[in-house]
Amino acid sequence: MNLAAVIHRPTLDYIYPLDREKLNISLSTARDDMKDITLVWWFRYESDASHLRRVKMKNILKDGYTDYYSNVIETKELAAYVRYYFVLNDGNKVMSLGAKGFSENEPGFNENFYEFLWPNKTDGYSAPKWANCQVYYQIFPERFKNGDDSITPEDAVAWGSEPDRENFMGGDLKGIIDGLDHIKELGATCIYTTPIFLAPSNHKYDTVDYYEINPSFGTKDDLRKLIEEVHNRGMRILLDGVFNHSGYYWPPFQDVVKNGEKSKYKDWFYIQSYPVSLEERNYDCVGHYKWMPKINLENPETAEYFIKVGEYWIKEFGIDGWRLDVADEIPAAFWEKFSKRIKELNPDVLLLGETWGDAGKLVNGNRLDSAMNYLFRDAMVGWLAKDEFKPSRFDHLINRMLSLYPWDTDLRMYNPLDSHDTTRYLRETGDNLKRYYLAIALQMTIPGCPAVFYGDEVGLTGDNDPGCRLCMEWDKEKQNLELLDWYKKLIALRKSTPALYEGDYHTELVDDENNVYAFSRNTETESVIVIVNAGNKEYDAEITGKGNGYEAVFENCYVTEGANKFTVKLPACSVHILKKKES
Repeated sequence: MNLAAVIHRPTLDYIYPLDREKLNISLSTARDDMKDITLVWWFRYESDASHLRRVKMKNILKDGYTDYYSNVIETKELAAYVRYYFVLNDGNKVMSLGAKGFSENEPGFNENFYEFLWPNKTDGYSAPKWANCQVYYQIFPERFKNGDDSITPEDAVAWGSEPDRENFMGGDLKGIIDGLDHIKELGATCIYTTPIFLAPSNHKYDTVDYYEINPSFGTKDDLRKLIEEVHNRGMRILLDGVFNHSGYYWPPFQDVVKNGEKSKYKDWFYIQSYPVSLEERNYDCVGHYKWMPKINLENPETAEYFIKVGEYWIKEFGIDGWRLDVADEIPAAFWEKFSKRIKELNPDVLLLGETWGDAGKLVNGNRLDSAMNYLFRDAMVGWLAKDEFKPSRFDHLINRMLSLYPWDTDLRMYNPLDSHDTTRYLRETGDNLKRYYLAIALQMTIPGCPAVFYGDEVGLTGDNDPGCRLCMEWDKEKQNLELLDWYKKLIALRKSTPALYEGDYHTELVDDENNVYAFSRNTETESVIVIVNAGNKEYDAEITGKGNGYEAVFENCYVTEGANKFTVKLPACSVHILKKKES
């Protein structure tokens, strides 16, 4: 028994309330080290052995090194002063684990136990109920569609020209309105648009006015119309909040440039010396980029300004939430204040943070609801796009990713294959459509909310910025309509199959030699198995321990049933999705 690998702490990472009468409790061990683990719990005021309740812990995930166990206990009364310990059984030895460490004997009611004190509402993990089953569609407004030539910048190049970091092509809000039927027909449910506020660049991450729409995009009335049309189609929309930094020409920063230490805004930024110099860049900047000075959100006055910005666009325009730029570089205390105020205004608003790694410090009960899950993209690029590693490594990365957060958070993470900040995924594959098809199928079936970057669905491809920010292709003669149909079918399957947006996750098959991977998603009433053959030859995938009665619901395949197993014949470079037949 590898006791050094057994980890549990009485912190929110391992125990938290789902509501006033439910606690989620977790523990991790070395992979395949335990035969079973039992959770023993009782209330502080109980002292009779008959009150010791025993629950078998569920092995919910397995990465390359670790088993992750979790269970929800229903206390049937206020989940306060709950005491508990674990009984570990590796098949040869039994040990107990409590707050004072390991013991060869069960502690019972003695002092070697953990205690959960009180189910405070903000200690749990919560988000709008609608957040768990979204299919996102990300738009870069300047390149999506030109709906009003009269507001196109005078120096704009022709639509469809090769993008660079400086040029304009004329996309606008009316263009997004014109494209809504396409997005709706695709099956997307929530639009996320990169910044639309006044700024000099084509990307608008260098804000000059947080209360005005950029004129080349339209007016506030255009935004109201866009939001109305989005809602009329049963979809939602998130705006991009750039609160970590401003543009160089934002008036408060220009006041510091002009007035130096006498400026009333000097504490809104991190100024290293005076006078402020663009050439010397003697002020903190995001990514050391001189045109984007870092904002000091530890300053109460500055924090209040941006909280009011967040409130304004919700109150006045009815947006459904914020995507929050560079969220992991902003003080956690600010997100707690921001979230509290926004949720008091409208608890149904979604707060989605940008991060490129572990989002643990962002996603919890009193900060943000979700985050951009680039860990998902990393795993997808490494296996299916670049062949940098085998399915076993992919399996490790996905299970490890899912272990980082509570399950409800896993289900609402924003899972992109690409974005305005990355190479297009199709280009990552070397423009290999067969591999791209497999990746899309995994994106639509792995836990979390799939996110489509505009144009991915019709075959747009390109290198990283500026290559990924090319114009949307609206000419159907130039669109890949077979790819578009693939997206539509998979999105429709996902939306009609609860196991694919709320089911658990279990690895069913890993074959490195043949480049094959399979997993299942299960609810109490539904079971789905996804099998991917990324190899270059036909493969017979044998799934054991799942019983019989599965049929193909995506792509035809030949299924042979046996005793407590079935075999699926997979063509080279193919994906098949099976669902248990209804009895």
